[in-house]
Amino acid sequence: MLLRKDQLEASLHEEKKLIEEGRLKEDNPLDLSAGFNKLCEACRRGDLKLCQEMITDGVNINARDQFDYSPLILIANRTFGKASLCGHYEVVRLLLESGALCERDTFQGERCLYNALNDRIRNLLLSYDYSKSTDPLQPFAAHITSLLSRDEPRTSDLIVTALGESFRLHKFVLSARSPYFHQKFSAAPETSSWKVPPAIPPQAFGLAMRYVYLGEMPNDLGGGPGTGFSEDEILEGIDKISRHLEIRSLWDAVLESDDRRLSRQRRTEEVEKGRGQLEEWFLNNVMKHKVIVDTEKADEVRWNRNNGIFADVLLRADQPIEGSSDGLMTDASQGPPTSTSQGTLNGIPIGPAFTPSGSPSRVRSPRTSTLFPAHRAMLLRSEFFLTMFSSGFREAQTTPHLQIIPIDCSPSVLEIVLTFLYAEKADFSLDLAIDVLFAADLLLIDRLKQKAAVVISTLGNGTMEPASDLQIVGTEIPQAEENIDIYDVVRAGWLTRVPRLEEFGARYFAYRLESYIDEEDFAELIRESAGRIKGRQETDSIELLDDIRYYLSERFRLRFEDSGLEDMMDEGGLDRDGTIGDGEGKAEAEDEGVDVDFAGLTVTDRAVEGRNGGADEEGDVPQLNGTIRTLDGEIAGDEFAGDAINYQILLGKIDRLLDRLKLDA
Repeated sequence: MLLRKDQLEASLHEEKKLIEEGRLKEDNPLDLSAGFNKLCEACRRGDLKLCQEMITDGVNINARDQFDYSPLILIANRTFGKASLCGHYEVVRLLLESGALCERDTFQGERCLYNALNDRIRNLLLSYDYSKSTDPLQPFAAHITSLLSRDEPRTSDLIVTALGESFRLHKFVLSARSPYFHQKFSAAPETSSWKVPPAIPPQAFGLAMRYVYLGEMPNDLGGGPGTGFSEDEILEGIDKISRHLEIRSLWDAVLESDDRRLSRQRRTEEVEKGRGQLEEWFLNNVMKHKVIVDTEKADEVRWNRNNGIFADVLLRADQPIEGSSDGLMTDASQGPPTSTSQGTLNGIPIGPAFTPSGSPSRVRSPRTSTLFPAHRAMLLRSEFFLTMFSSGFREAQTTPHLQIIPIDCSPSVLEIVLTFLYAEKADFSLDLAIDVLFAADLLLIDRLKQKAAVVISTLGNGTMEPASDLQIVGTEIPQAEENIDIYDVVRAGWLTRVPRLEEFGARYFAYRLESYIDEEDFAELIRESAGRIKGRQETDSIELLDDIRYYLSERFRLRFEDSGLEDMMDEGGLDRDGTIGDGEGKAEAEDEGVDVDFAGLTVTDRAVEGRNGGADEEGDVPQLNGTIRTLDGEIAGDEFAGDAINYQILLGKIDRLLDRLKLDA
């Protein structure tokens, strides 16, 4: 619908007023903090690692700086893009995956699209629609809402009746979201039914529960002829139930449902608030009451189904054997051991407690296991658990005590998985990323698997700074500390079918190929890549090696662009066909120059003199500040000539490696 100029001005004035009153938030607020400035600078440089660290610290990626630039515009802008194109593309993808705004038909969105450096970045921006980029919590909220209508597998533990209608609900969700239910279930955790006051229509209670379960508020409240209640009665019921359950924000959401932007903002805030409430409940109940026992006795733990945290399943993770030094010391003569948790919980757990061994002799600490009380309703976010609980497996059966389900990962990794399932939050260090990747692949949690891949490809020395190609005589080049085992990363990408890790591994190798090309582990990895093709023929290529060659040419092409040789060509110092410009004509390069073919360009030692200022009037060649050696130890004229020679050297080493492995690619 088109608006007249006066209508548009009135709308903008009202919007500005709401922003000043604090009722409406700007999509791109001004941010002059040091953290945001660091993020912007990292975007300009294409520093993936620093960008990921700033995002993890909670910096607003949709804010703008004093020049009215958002991080996404900075990274995609043709002014700031420059040479680190591929790195910038990766940062654009990271920002979009983290919730950066690029909505078409808005000022900032159109700015970002218009200023995109190339079609590759522009197509990436267009591929992220509004709902995906601005609401990363949407899948989490959708799952919580789906619990209201899910029949199989049944996970509810509370039946609420309202004038003949029944609602199957979950006590842990109500306890986390409503202060009223929190107090009620704390006093009587065994409660299994509840009746809504008769003055409240079922439609009003249903809308309240939809709000509690992070659902969107419909425009139609459900009143009118044939429903038994008028719309005014339903509105009055919503007001009563919101005060009764102590969720006053419900009434405000109903009043503002007509304003699309206010409604959208309130929903975003409510989903974030609900996520925080569930996270707090998870930390104070699930994590607080995890149990550590000896692995040999873990299956003997008995946990009552009627318990104070409403758990209906136990997940078991065994401590790795090499990390069992912090286990408990027990006496083998003791009865079946279990561990008790702190707090007054109904039936958590039962059985004899641990008793320290009285023997003065040293006893090796036994391997331990950690049991996490959990709720099937949240575990259903995993396709693994959804299939398990929907089938006739033993774990899906109802027993007097909670079923114990072993998970093939360490306790620290399982804790990360549960935090993601309960709170859509996955903050973990690089050293755990590969373990989290395998656990997410095992449990079929695609979003967590992609998050682990992002952590590996960004924090894992993801700036893709190449190892030093050139060595100046008399100087010692410090070796960069390796943050990851790149061989494990590539193999993990193959096993978990994550193309992002395969791409990252190839780029990592290409930018540091001189450090890996002579290693036997690298040769073995190439052999494994070739063996991944069943029924391999002589004409088949090797995928990993093809990718390495591609990124290797990109690495040296970017170095060539950075060298400024193209500008020198335009000034007549060097023509694109390998000749030296003389103003009116062209003089062929002298024969004694060493010709090096690089990416279709012929460069000579004499030609590169133009880059260093050329010879003076007496014919003397200017001296370099230092002597630069190539990978084979030869002296290069300058950095550009060294790059060209190193490129050919690395390609030659790849060919010799293939000959040694007797592979055709």
